[in-house]
Amino acid sequence: MNGTELKLRERIKELTCLYEVSSIIGNTDINSLPNSLNAILKSLKKAFQYPKFTEIKIDYEDVCYTTGPINDEVTITSAIKLFNQPKGSLTVSLKECKSSFLKEEKQLIDSVALKISNLLERIEIKKNENSLRRQVERTDRLNILGEITAGIAHELNTPLTNILGFSELLKENCTQEESKDLDRIIQNAIYSREVVKKLMFFACEMPQARETIDIVPTLKSAIDLLRPTLRKKHLECILKTNEKLFLKADALQITQVLFNLIMNAIYFTPEQGTIEIQAFQKNEQIIIKVKDEGSGLTAEAAEKLFEPFFTTKPIGEGSGLGLSVVHGIVASHQGSITAKNNIEKGATFQIKLPIN
Repeated sequence: MNGTELKLRERIKELTCLYEVSSIIGNTDINSLPNSLNAILKSLKKAFQYPKFTEIKIDYEDVCYTTGPINDEVTITSAIKLFNQPKGSLTVSLKECKSSFLKEEKQLIDSVALKISNLLERIEIKKNENSLRRQVERTDRLNILGEITAGIAHELNTPLTNILGFSELLKENCTQEESKDLDRIIQNAIYSREVVKKLMFFACEMPQARETIDIVPTLKSAIDLLRPTLRKKHLECILKTNEKLFLKADALQITQVLFNLIMNAIYFTPEQGTIEIQAFQKNEQIIIKVKDEGSGLTAEAAEKLFEPFFTTKPIGEGSGLGLSVVHGIVASHQGSITAKNNIEKGATFQIKLPIN
């Protein structure tokens, strides 16, 4: 075979490869990406002058796809970019050091690397679109739920107030046995009223009275109120903070946030464990961290943690409103709250609140 025929044959192989790669990419979605990248490698390998001695590798972020061991002594490489930022590489190597690559083969991997980059960009855009759509759907659901919740809370407030009032009146003229029954009614009505209060917090129906407060005494007060519960579980609560931390906020609502988070940490931390609370200022924000020693967050819990009525507690032990209330209050103060698992055990909730 003469030189012209050889060049023509190699050119046909390259064009066939580009056609196959384009077809593979055209039929690729998020779920089929790994299979598609492996298929591209196989197609690309056939396009080289010495396929039996050629190995190809795709590195993308923390993932690697390869046809076999790479010989680092004889390689050509082309960058894989995502929105003009290098995110990986396409590498071709030859097992025989005596061999070398054709100029056209370098052009080929540049073309394929560009096609892979375009594919990854398309998938990334699709991921972002799906994520944005889920956020919009969630916001719509929460808005509707907020309106329904506000109506329910208002409707329940009046009968609960009547139940408490008339129960207190009946206690004045009843026997000791009847008084015990009335106490149970009163206790349950008070519990129901607290649930209604949480519903109103969640629905953003509670007015705010913002003023400049020192959050340190609020933190200490919340911990002191929970001392009996801490002692009951033999838990140690460590507070690390500055002497004073000022911010403009509704003192009652911030107390509710801290109380809920510490109660949550107490619930999930096993006996003899430690709860650590940090509060400090960074730039123009007050940062509060509540660290527990529980079992940590599952993938589902991490995603739905602040959704109303979602709870990992057994039935009867949690309404699923506590963290929703916390999220709502923090958001209404133009702050943010996040939760992540600790390296060893447990989880840490972090709140960021603007000073003004």
